[in-house]
Amino acid sequence: MGRVTERRRVVRVRGGVAGTRPDTLVTEEPLEIRLNGKPLAITMRTPGDDFALAAGFLVSEGVLASAADVRAVTYCEGATDDGSNPYNVVNVQLAPGVEVPDITLERNVYTTSSCGLCGKASLDAVRTATRFPQSPGAATAPGAVRIPAGLLGELPDRLRAAQKVFDRTGGLHAAGLFSADGELLDLREDVGRHNAVDKIVGRALRAGLLPLTDGVLLVSGRASFELAQKAVMAGITVLAAVSAPSSLAVDLALESGLTLVGFLRGGDMNIYAGEERILL
Repeated sequence: MGRVTERRRVVRVRGGVAGTRPDTLVTEEPLEIRLNGKPLAITMRTPGDDFALAAGFLVSEGVLASAADVRAVTYCEGATDDGSNPYNVVNVQLAPGVEVPDITLERNVYTTSSCGLCGKASLDAVRTATRFPQSPGAATAPGAVRIPAGLLGELPDRLRAAQKVFDRTGGLHAAGLFSADGELLDLREDVGRHNAVDKIVGRALRAGLLPLTDGVLLVSGRASFELAQKAVMAGITVLAAVSAPSSLAVDLALESGLTLVGFLRGGDMNIYAGEERILL
């Protein structure tokens, strides 16, 4: 199985003086995700939680909604012909009777560690495929998630304090799942923030915790359409990011009932959709 970090020689220049030293870098390797033995997607990721990543990815693709949908998740040892790491190939075998959406069968995709799955030109796939749609008025219904703005503003510092690998490398994104009272429930780090989200969602699916309607998802960096889509597909109702959302992410949030917060830094934030869940 791959390592999370690797050591490399670096020339370090400080105050005009150069010297050599070893540096710790985050590992980036490809992961091929197979569905019922057939190649479906390749993503660049940091090794670790590979089974959760594959499961979370398939939640976002509308294939999985519960642990009962999965018969087995395994590494395809010996499946590579080019001498590459066999632990970079994961196969998800569906339980009998679980159907694969046509849109998933039609796609064979490559995704970098920076952008997630790109190229979905409309919201139709999410609108029709999500297993956990928000009903009208869900944000104001009794028992719906409510989080004080002041508490929400504390979450980035809590997320950063828990990033152990980032402390060693400075090269990882993070996704954190928090309760409405600010407790950190899960944290995953990866070179791709979409992978970190998939790992959180996949771990929740395997633990029988979907939908994550009571959770608050916080991501480092920006909130793209892909991340908003993953939140909606997992039933998450609050997505916050320390940087900007994209226009399509805002469109999806407004349409799906997702609360979307950007530029979350201390007590400052922009609420782009679902402000009813934020107590000001």
